[in-house]
Amino acid sequence: MAESGDPTSDTINALMAEDRVFPPPDSFKNDALVTGTFLYDEASQDDEAFWARQAAELVDWDTEWDTILDWQLPDAKWFVGGTLNVAHNCLDRHVAAGRGDKVAIHWEGEPGDTRTITYAELLEEVCRFANALKGLGVEAGDRINIYLPMIPEAAVAMLACARIGAVHSVVFGGFSSQSLADRINDAEAKVLITADGGYRRGAVFPLKPAADEAIAETPSIEHVVVVQRGGNDVDMVDGRDHWYHELIGGASSECPAEPFDAEHLLFLLYTSGTTGRPKGIMHTTGGYLTHVTYTHKYVFDLHPETDVYWCTADVGWITGHSYIVYGPLSNGATQVMYEGVPNYPGNDRFWEIVAKYGVTIFYTAPTAIRTFMKWGDAEPAKHDLSSLRVLGTVGEPINPEAWMWYHEHIGGGRCPIVDTWWQTETGGMMISPLPGATTTKPGSATFPLPGVRAEIVDDDANRIDVGGGYLTLTRPWPGMLRGIWGDPQRFRDTYWSRFPDRYFAGDGAKLDDDGYLWLLGRVDDVMNVSGHRISTTEVESALVSHPSVAEAAVVGATDDTTGQAIFAYVILRGDSDADEDVLRAHVAEEIGAIAKPKRIFLTPDLPKTRSGKIMRRLLRDVAEGRNIGDTTTLADASIVDELQARATSSDD
Repeated sequence: MAESGDPTSDTINALMAEDRVFPPPDSFKNDALVTGTFLYDEASQDDEAFWARQAAELVDWDTEWDTILDWQLPDAKWFVGGTLNVAHNCLDRHVAAGRGDKVAIHWEGEPGDTRTITYAELLEEVCRFANALKGLGVEAGDRINIYLPMIPEAAVAMLACARIGAVHSVVFGGFSSQSLADRINDAEAKVLITADGGYRRGAVFPLKPAADEAIAETPSIEHVVVVQRGGNDVDMVDGRDHWYHELIGGASSECPAEPFDAEHLLFLLYTSGTTGRPKGIMHTTGGYLTHVTYTHKYVFDLHPETDVYWCTADVGWITGHSYIVYGPLSNGATQVMYEGVPNYPGNDRFWEIVAKYGVTIFYTAPTAIRTFMKWGDAEPAKHDLSSLRVLGTVGEPINPEAWMWYHEHIGGGRCPIVDTWWQTETGGMMISPLPGATTTKPGSATFPLPGVRAEIVDDDANRIDVGGGYLTLTRPWPGMLRGIWGDPQRFRDTYWSRFPDRYFAGDGAKLDDDGYLWLLGRVDDVMNVSGHRISTTEVESALVSHPSVAEAAVVGATDDTTGQAIFAYVILRGDSDADEDVLRAHVAEEIGAIAKPKRIFLTPDLPKTRSGKIMRRLLRDVAEGRNIGDTTTLADASIVDELQARATSSDD
């Protein structure tokens, strides 16, 4: 086994250390669902039996399964022979239990308009829309594309598809018409559900015109359903286009929830890489619902009678599927759903919403947290955030200083933080603290959840017990992807070929001396500097640990001397005035001279998608002086022009 500090190894060097620890507060443990190791102990003895118990206790089944797991690597089938309906689990069973008047969704529009939707009201609208889809000729197994803003109709559309066995494919509303067309054509979708427009940064962004452009290239689409939200003018094609409100207005509110096989395809969700066509990730019914219901309940320590939960993601991403629609509604939670951006009309909009609805569980991305840091401590201080009791992060590794800021300024120093690692492909959370049971370290996702088996290996698949390497999963789990739509060989090649008998997540990670797991980002983002494989995540964390830095993005660019050189793009906090030399020295002090960036560019912003993901590919293009690639998914494409200008001027 290679030592973690060996520069001749292909294993990722683990450079940073973090010694701060935060045990669960006693006041939290008093009412926590899990405070000891009993779930871990049960799962380690028999993981299949453990998952079967979760399925039996947390999910309603029409027919019980006869086989827990059929595992023919890399193909898994969970709860074979069982039948169920996802929409029934998310809606009907709560209404039947007398909780129809319980609020399912507190919806807040960006302009300030609101809707309060109970479980009974949500069930009725889902039934009406399911019947409307049937009226358009939709049958079980048909693919339905959904291209909507963050409005309740997005959840209604997903649940209506699940109710009748149609397969939904949600496309993030920020994607271009070409991205939409590619996903429709790959799935051969029959119906597209969209809206006239939605609100973002105080203005209406049009969706129907982009949908019309896509439909010109998508022969499989027979009908288009349009939700009225933005009020903008749109063209409606007779016979093809239908207003949502007119369809449900004429539809029956009675629509039985038909049971489907546990392995019935529930949805496709496309992931895109830097190259190649998007991959249609396939998720099925029984295992996926078990996984997201279990993780949502225990990772957030959910008490549905009293909690108000808010996940700030968009339904267009897997986080929105698993932890806005299916997990929370299956658990009977009350949640907040917000349409717009966090800084409209002011930088305190999120905290205003937390105070308004008494949010107790808050789940957001590290990118957002670092943005909040940049806006300053005064913004959350304007509002009473004392209702919060659990904080969560998702989407990428969180650097320790952002974790500490989140802990102090949002959680008031009293709220456990659950830093969750998972992927579109895993369906649900895989690595995370349990808030009443796990002592946390800032920036560490801590340990695999009960029922999940993960190991870090080196380039030769040898297990690493301390140090950095590749994160792999060694046992199947219920929420796992069942393949790539239409391309089983790509499924095998992408996820199962790198290491024998293991799922390779594509992420680097390290284990510290205490066995805590630290995510180091995509292995594509590992830099090779003079033979040392250094994670961009660790260098970014070192930069953000400087009190003047709000956010940093790091890339490796070709260098004649060192193979790759480290280039950093840094956003300073408020009126801070740290310069490049100070920050380079700080990195050297934090993690060593080998990780000192060759150049640091101070910038007011970074190129991000509308979901908040930093486009490091574009930063590499800037660093290496290449032509910039596609920028259509960026929230603000002008940032790239400014970065190019700064890089050019610094070379003069």
